[in-house]
Amino acid sequence: MERKVAPRWQHRLTDGRIQCDLCPRACRLHEGQRGACFIRMRQGDVVILTAYGRSSGFCIDPVEKKPLNHFYPGSSILSFGTEGCNLACKFCQNWDISKSRETETLIDGATPSAIADACKIYGADSVAFTYNDPVIFAEYAMDVADTCHAVGVNTVAVTAGYICADARREFFAKMDAANVDLKCFTDDFYVRLCGAHLQPVLDTLVYLKHETGVWLEITTLLIPGENDSPDEIEAMCRWILRELGPDTPLHFTAFHPAWKLLDHPPTPARTLVAAREIAQQVGLHYVYLGNIHTTDGATTWCPQCHAVLIRREGYDIAEYRLTEAGTCPDCGATIAGRFGQFKGSFGNRRIPVYLEKR
Repeated sequence: MERKVAPRWQHRLTDGRIQCDLCPRACRLHEGQRGACFIRMRQGDVVILTAYGRSSGFCIDPVEKKPLNHFYPGSSILSFGTEGCNLACKFCQNWDISKSRETETLIDGATPSAIADACKIYGADSVAFTYNDPVIFAEYAMDVADTCHAVGVNTVAVTAGYICADARREFFAKMDAANVDLKCFTDDFYVRLCGAHLQPVLDTLVYLKHETGVWLEITTLLIPGENDSPDEIEAMCRWILRELGPDTPLHFTAFHPAWKLLDHPPTPARTLVAAREIAQQVGLHYVYLGNIHTTDGATTWCPQCHAVLIRREGYDIAEYRLTEAGTCPDCGATIAGRFGQFKGSFGNRRIPVYLEKR
């Protein structure tokens, strides 16, 4: 199954090329030429999405793996992506998908209704657009979101946030939650290691926080010698505090050599611990550590009375004390996030899903 959709965001240039206005790359395309993301291509007078209805695979994951620690903790989420990416991160952990230039990568096909049906069959509370950046397959993700919302399934975007204003407004109107990958806090890093720029990502974060109802969490992968200096971490945290507020969860995760950044060592656990301490000293309430074994760095604490509210071991929730209304049972403080009745922990499982092609 393949369906090609003419996207909304494009315009013709005076020299006959068509510019894709989905993301700040502004690819200017001749007939038959693909954009930097690979899955958006000019065909005639439009830029089409060649990956509509096709995926690199589907899995049921714990929502904490996205990572989202304040969006219905313990629930399960159906995850999928396509191929390609509009960034060129040399350290990409999913490079076999995001850097793929072979359409055979898209081995699984599914309509939006098939994905919604699978969520109900497998008991997934949400669907996540992830593995590669959903911004580039926005039309497909938006159609899936509409179909999932119709049957009571939440939608989550795991994204680098590199998207233009008009597309950003339409895309995130379909999302219930987002984890935005803030790669670093310098434009030099974005240019050298990602082939992009910092400011559009900051614009997306501010937009999500102040102009939408989307639940927002942030992830920063700390790479030794690149974006792990205490000064840069403090500057980033102060920006988050000032522009997004102290209740925005921040996840520091450990780098492991991948793709074209094999000459850098893995991130020491002490670097993540120090980054968390900086963020907490700045005033952020919810700071987590990922890709390392940690209990304190995975636990949700009450920012008012400092009681343990959610204790995690890996992706498994070992202790859950939040009230159904999302408040601390000891002091009554409201905890930022989206909560409800805790139904137990999905745990550390990862379940491959095979959808019927229809």
